[in-house]
Amino acid sequence: MLDLTDGKIIFDKVERMALERGWSLYQLSKKAGLSTTSFYSWRDKKSLPTLPRLEVICEVFGVSIIDFLLDGDELMSLTQEQRTLLDELGTLSSSQRKAIINLIKEFKRSE
Repeated sequence: MLDLTDGKIIFDKVERMALERGWSLYQLSKKAGLSTTSFYSWRDKKSLPTLPRLEVICEVFGVSIIDFLLDGDELMSLTQEQRTLLDELGTLSSSQRKAIINLIKEFKRSE
């Protein structure tokens, strides 16, 4: 899984995916409604992308957030139920995701 705490790794993947489509980072930034400065801040480890920004980038690329975060081998090892769960989680707002995470933690505590 992609390390979400390392902006350089995220930048490298975004840049690679843009280049695979024949896009510059400037073109990607226009399509995603982001500044190129955001990308370079990730590369230089000055900031990390937010989940909403990653979701916009994935939408522009036409991939799910799960496909972006996992490489092919990791994605193949997920069950259909796990993929569905992760895809659905990606459609929720930040506060909804936090509520789901808290609910899961609560389930684990009550076992």
